[in-house]
Amino acid sequence: MITIAIVNGPNLNLLGTREPEIYGNQTFEAYFEELKTMFPQVQLQYYQSNVEGELINFLHNCMGKVNGIVLNAGAYTHTSIALADAIAAIIIPTIEVHISNVMAREDFRKTSYIAAKCVGSISGLGMMGYKLAVEYFLSQKSKVKN
Repeated sequence: MITIAIVNGPNLNLLGTREPEIYGNQTFEAYFEELKTMFPQVQLQYYQSNVEGELINFLHNCMGKVNGIVLNAGAYTHTSIALADAIAAIIIPTIEVHISNVMAREDFRKTSYIAAKCVGSISGLGMMGYKLAVEYFLSQKSKVKN
């Protein structure tokens, strides 16, 4: 069984009520329960923080414990070199996910400091991006360290 950590950054604790025209009406906690049902063969963990240092500490603590990380760093995507450095340092395959299509939004959202440190990026597909990231890790199971 592979273990995947899903990590959400700032303001994603407000999913379901935050700008529903962009992010939808579903809470992440409800969606996470759906993911666990969709992927009973995967041990899924979930962590969310609005604090950059807490996100970095969590990523560091994933070393030796998870096979992959699905990271929606929220606005830290566009500002945090420290998160990019953490992803590079832990050497755990990480997929960048964004619920909205960041390339169709404000110009500052078109820069991702973490993308170059990730194995891939998924943007604009709503919550389905998380599911697609988990499916990717499952497709790579033979290449992922257990």
